[in-house]
Amino acid sequence: MSPRIIDTEHAPRAIGSYSQAIESRGFVFLSGQIPLDPKSMERVHGSFEDQLNAVFGNLRQVAKAAGGELSDIVKLTIYLTDLANYPAVNEGMTRFFEAPFPARAVIGVAALPLESPVEVEAVMSLGSDETYSY
Repeated sequence: MSPRIIDTEHAPRAIGSYSQAIESRGFVFLSGQIPLDPKSMERVHGSFEDQLNAVFGNLRQVAKAAGGELSDIVKLTIYLTDLANYPAVNEGMTRFFEAPFPARAVIGVAALPLESPVEVEAVMSLGSDETYSY
């Protein structure tokens, strides 16, 4: 089975040599999203919360295009240029996710594309939630 490319006009277009997301074997790997407006392809400005909302909104659109929802995300990696925004990330996640929350890593970085303060990538599972015993 070949990987399936996920593409939607409701999220920012890839600004490099990558796909918005790729589905393979029941998992969808969502490329990092920064706070871009999908229509203008300009960076959303405003508060950190406004920008985080734009990022999660874009992830929601890519997840939807893949046939899933944010609740299907099992792993997030969040990149911040200022770790002082860590509490805002925790608060922001409660607007987009419910328990059980996805596994997550938050990583401080020196810079992100277009001087964005945040970028988020995700892994989503479209498979069943079967319990495996080994």
